[in-house]
Amino acid sequence: MRDILLNIMAAQVIAIVNQKGGVGKTTTAMNLLAFLGKEGKACLLIDLDPQANATSGIGLNPQTISAGIYEVISGSHQPFDVIVKPDHLPFHVIPANMNLAGAAIELVSVDDREFRLAQGIAPLKDHYDYIFIDCPPSLGLLTINALTASDKVLIPVQAEYFALEGIGQLMGTIQLVKEHLKQDLDILGAVITMYDKRYKLSESILYELYRHFPNKIFRTVIPRNIRLAEAPSHGKTIATYDPSSRGAKAYERFARELLHLDS
Repeated sequence: MRDILLNIMAAQVIAIVNQKGGVGKTTTAMNLLAFLGKEGKACLLIDLDPQANATSGIGLNPQTISAGIYEVISGSHQPFDVIVKPDHLPFHVIPANMNLAGAAIELVSVDDREFRLAQGIAPLKDHYDYIFIDCPPSLGLLTINALTASDKVLIPVQAEYFALEGIGQLMGTIQLVKEHLKQDLDILGAVITMYDKRYKLSESILYELYRHFPNKIFRTVIPRNIRLAEAPSHGKTIATYDPSSRGAKAYERFARELLHLDS
């Protein structure tokens, strides 16, 4: 990967959001960036989830990380000082550590509490093409910080009926952020994840998706794939763990679809 710190560019900051857990947010963040990196894009992943799944999924131990995104939000560290550059990945990472679990409570009494992440990562935007923020499964202050720091929102939606529960609440939160905190925040789109072709999506699910995301559903569908599930346990993305798998090919198509939107 080229030395990204010598490049001057304007990053597209994308929050990967869904308050429902287990819909593929972290899987999407890691694997989409892996293929964007393979396409020569300078990419950064920010793990804003206190569960630190993205951090552990690339082979890091959150318990041994002395400084990560919490320290950037708190102001004790500059963002460049906490970036991790794994040799086996085509993207950089700002990891999560155990301190992040208390951040939402600590932010309540802080001035400009909704903008701490935006302020913290602002110096990075001239050094990357894409910055992805992997959000926690909630609509609390950490997610609000991710939305105010982002240009666009990517929403993974599991291909099951009950995965649609809460989408209306999520859209309401995004609208409130647009009205009161970040006027130019836009929805990049929704991507269907964990799709099993043995089960047909009902018309009601598709109707609900199109109702919330008119003209903003990605054509790429991410299949339910055991290799995708296995890769993080080896500290790898699917691009290196099993590049010939259905999951890898889907995320490669997704990366190209995203690049096509930006071209």
